[in-house]
Parts: sequence; structure tokens; C-alpha cells
Amino acid sequence: MILRAFKENSNKKYLNNLLSKRKVDVMDGKIESLGIILNVDELADFDLFRAIASDLKVHPNNLKVIAFSSNEKDEFNSWDLCFNPKDFGWRGYIKNVELQAFLNTKFDALISYYTHENLELKLLTASSKAKFKIGNLQTDTRLNDLIIKTDIKEFEVFSGELLKYLMILNKIKNEQ
Repeated sequence: MILRAFKENSNKKYLNNLLSKRKVDVMDGKIESLGIILNVDELADFDLFRAIASDLKVHPNNLKVIAFSSNEKDEFNSWDLCFNPKDFGWRGYIKNVELQAFLNTKFDALISYYTHENLELKLLTASSKAKFKIGNLQTDTRLNDLIIKTDIKEFEVFSGELLKYLMILNKIKNEQ
């Protein structure tokens, strides 16, 4: 129990260090690749994210979704990758090779779709090498470049607002 508290404090320090060093570099490029981090305990509908990728004109090969579950026994076959708290070590260390590969991918955009305050999800969002980070309102606003305040179950509202703001920011590819 004490070791778990020390590990959590170590990861919180690592997260704060990542966020304090973060430089926002919003480029004019269009979104061609998309990464999605979601909490499967809050929302478990993969097709919603395929639809949003289609609306953003992201090719299915350039879409990668990872899911988090606080329940370590759950197996989700429909996800590209599902992870749990056991995949994290001390000081932000990621034990899962596939999860580390996701974080090292330089997506044009990353959508962090979760609202529960979860240290592991925050670590993933902060550690991602994505160029533009989008998410729901969190207590720590340093995590995302674009924050859309919606209820987790109001996905249509989130999707509509996301498309509206990405058009304003000129991030969506034009029809060809």
C-alpha cells in the first residue's frame, strides 16, 4: 500500500515535469493521422471514433485507438490496444512496448476522450508526441491544446464542436 502511494507520487512528479516542459507548437498542417485515447469504463463504442475519423477525412490506416480500463481482467478484442494500471511503472515508465510505440507516433492530432481523473490517462496524453491534442475538460488544462467541454455521453455534441473548431483552425482536408 505504501509502495503504491510512492509510485503514484513518482508518476505525478513525472507528469508535472512533462507538462511544465511542454511547448505548444500548433502548425497549419491538415490532420492526416489521428490517435485516440479513451477510458473504456466511461465509453466503449469504437464505431463513434471511426465516424469522427471519417468526418475528419482521416484514412482508416492512419487511425489508432487505445483504450484504458481500470479493471485489469477485462479483455477488449475490438480495440487496437487495451491497457490497464499494470502497464505503468515508476516515474512514468511504460512497461507495454505497443503502448510506448503509440506514444512515440507523431500523430497530427490526438483525441483524449475521458473525464475521470485518472493518472495513467493523463500520463499518456502528456507523453504523446502528437502535434495537436484535443480533449474534454480536465482539471489540468495544460494537457490539451483544444478543450471541448461536453458530457462524456454527449458524443454527437463533442463531434460537432470538434469539426466546427477544426474548420475554423483550418485543420481539416478539403474535399477532392
